[in-house]
Amino acid sequence: MTTVYDFTVKDRLNNEVNLGGYEGKVLLIVNTATGCGFTPHYDPLEEMYKDFRDQGFEILDFPCNQFADQAPGDAEEIHQFCTLKFGTEFPQFAKIDVNGEDALPLFAWLATEKPFAGFGKGLKNAALNKFADRNNKKFGDKAYIKWNFTKFLIDRKGNVIARFEPTTDMKDVRAAVAAELEK
Repeated sequence: MTTVYDFTVKDRLNNEVNLGGYEGKVLLIVNTATGCGFTPHYDPLEEMYKDFRDQGFEILDFPCNQFADQAPGDAEEIHQFCTLKFGTEFPQFAKIDVNGEDALPLFAWLATEKPFAGFGKGLKNAALNKFADRNNKKFGDKAYIKWNFTKFLIDRKGNVIARFEPTTDMKDVRAAVAAELEK
């Protein structure tokens, strides 16, 4: 059975990182963007990281520019933006694709384990769904992720246990992380 620990990714300096090094930790894996309406998610993410990292929690941040070109810049520019504007300290990895032929295998696996189940109800969510569908048509059956700031919660054994779309209230994400850390 595949777990998150079977994947190798590149950090923001392009060094290979085997995710097996995170074994035994609760992980939140997120694709991010610096120019998105959801970019303020960095604040509650950093708050969670500071509050929970001593309990075995890590956030793995993967910048992605596939959604309306909302993550321009190279890895260093993105890192500077995140650290200066939001004070992020959690690990940031190389800029990646999450959809299409060049999708990082990790994200293809995450999305296969926990497929998209909708953005939720309401006008804003319906509008985002239409926009995301138009954006992702070019990826066909390889449109794994619908938008920036999709989050995957991984248990201490490396299994995907939850998927949170960017429209999910960050308080709900925090509650799920806290509950998983208590197990």
